Amino acid sequence: MTRPRFEVADVLREHEDAFLDRYGDGLSLGQRRVVRALTECRTAALGGHVEECDRCSLQQVAYNSCRNRHCPKCRATAAAEWVDARESELLPVEYFHVVFTLPASLGPVALQNQRTVYGLLFRAAAETLQQIAADPKHLGADIGFLAVLHTWGQNLQHHPHVHCVVPGGGLSPDGMRWIACRQRFFLPVRVLSHLFRGKFLALLRGSFEQGRLSFHGKLAALADTGAFRRALAVTARAEWIVYAKPPFGGPLQVLKYLARYTHRVAISNHRLISIEGDEVEFLWKDYADQNKRKTMRLKAVEFIRRFLLHVLPPGFVRLRHYGFLANRVCREKLGRCRALLGVATTSKPVAIEPVSDPDGDVEREPTAHFCPACREGRMVIIDVVLPASLNHTVGPEHWRYHEPAHFNTS
Repeated sequence: MTRPRFEVADVLREHEDAFLDRYGDGLSLGQRRVVRALTECRTAALGGHVEECDRCSLQQVAYNSCRNRHCPKCRATAAAEWVDARESELLPVEYFHVVFTLPASLGPVALQNQRTVYGLLFRAAAETLQQIAADPKHLGADIGFLAVLHTWGQNLQHHPHVHCVVPGGGLSPDGMRWIACRQRFFLPVRVLSHLFRGKFLALLRGSFEQGRLSFHGKLAALADTGAFRRALAVTARAEWIVYAKPPFGGPLQVLKYLARYTHRVAISNHRLISIEGDEVEFLWKDYADQNKRKTMRLKAVEFIRRFLLHVLPPGFVRLRHYGFLANRVCREKLGRCRALLGVATTSKPVAIEPVSDPDGDVEREPTAHFCPACREGRMVIIDVVLPASLNHTVGPEHWRYHEPAHFNTS
């Protein structure tokens, strides 16, 4: 697919000043770093390298990526590398997709306490799946699964939820048998929903009592114990959503799904339709209206505000493994699962390229490629361009190169 015509970075460059005038005082250091990273990504500010065609000698500059995990241009390559490593963990069983969602009433609390509340969301979802699966009335097995946090909806509003990808079965309590779930049915969602609600609210209440939550602005009143408990009581009476999607067909479908979802950001550049004046138009899917594709137009400042809602705290892990897929036991227990299922070695690698988002929008970082002029030669790195902060003359006639010891330009 061709490169997108518009980018989130374009919106930031054109409207950053207006956004900062309105919201700058409330930005975190992490959000400011994301703005800077995205606006500098693949520009002279980060430096780069000079490529030359090995046939026609065409030269061009390719600038470095920011590698920020919130950058729409950088995540596809990271996803491809990560998913390639996951291929060895796949089992020859049916896979299920379970989604745990926080109710809208807790969204503001989550925004003001992201590290704590998102961590509780992971914990409550994981404990719920493991507890119900271990119950002999349901599956009676030790399961393993991957969970990834998404904080957005298609319209970029705050919508925290965890996607879990779960093999359809698990190890018996003694580890001697593989217990498979029923075909096309994993666990009852209403049971999952009720337990998830109870666990999360208990964990949130405990965090409040331990002084791990803070409230300011419109939520300042919740710092009072009575007000907080009353708010939780209202939330406890609401129906919480746990959604089980139809199961995947097998390992091929699982890998393709992971390639699309694990390293996804709030919006891909391919969804942007136009940037005109002080407005941004983009595509979105309205799940409440039979998944219809629609367009939305927002003021650029509001678009940036919504995009930055989804910047995670530094170092926060948004993709986690549990049960027999947990890092500390994965090698041993996954090997046991494969042996019990009669699979001694991994299957042939599944082709997952190119990485795309769920709507098929490809966004990849350039790698070794053919010459855009002669279309026969290969572009070879011949030198390095210093970042603009070190070199203020970055035009082709003023390239300043240095040769790192590890570069091989032969």
